[in-house]
Amino acid sequence: MPSHVSFIMDGNRRYARKNKLKQVAGHEAGYFALLSMVTYCYELGIKYVTAYAFSIDNFNRRPEEVQSIMDLMTEKFELLCRKDSVVNGYSIRVHVSGNLQLLPQHSRDAANKLMSLTVNNFGLLLTICVAYTSTDEIIHAVEKCCEEKWVENDGRTISLADIEKRMYMEIAPDLDIVIRTSGENRLSNFLLWQTAKSYLYSTSALWLEIRIWHLVWAVFNFQRYQLLQKKEE
Repeated sequence: MPSHVSFIMDGNRRYARKNKLKQVAGHEAGYFALLSMVTYCYELGIKYVTAYAFSIDNFNRRPEEVQSIMDLMTEKFELLCRKDSVVNGYSIRVHVSGNLQLLPQHSRDAANKLMSLTVNNFGLLLTICVAYTSTDEIIHAVEKCCEEKWVENDGRTISLADIEKRMYMEIAPDLDIVIRTSGENRLSNFLLWQTAKSYLYSTSALWLEIRIWHLVWAVFNFQRYQLLQKKEE
């Protein structure tokens, strides 16, 4: 079984247009689709789940759309903080990953509160990437390494381990499977460092149309790929 599965949640706006809904309604329904996938992963024994929720590039969308997404995200983070939420019911730890300084203060506060309240949960680790791009993450890690080496003045060069320790995603292992919805076959600046050896599974279903059989099929194809790799060795 894979230990780390990620989702590039694509197609919420298309689903809303397709079903004549407001865009915010598509994003809100996407939240429930994520909870369903996380629950399925938990039941399959997958230990790490990462979801690409909001790219730094998405800040270039219309201001009113960005604001509605930020408000919705804050609302959902606060809901997950409740004792009767899914994350507490399944003892899921939540980590919000990305350049959180780019978020509005209320969204950042809600994210920090959620991480603090679930830090001792011992089940699956759910990482939600917001205000995130892989290039920003790599730049951040290199800058932190340079700052610390300058302060320490130890004369050593920056190592691979130094960079990886300062990644936003350093608390989770590299990915086994990347699942992308809406028929796209690109990573869109998502975890480029951590997906060097990952299996990419793309489905034509929009994010709100994803079901458990999509997840099971992705896992099956991953296992078949691993078996073929072993036979070639």
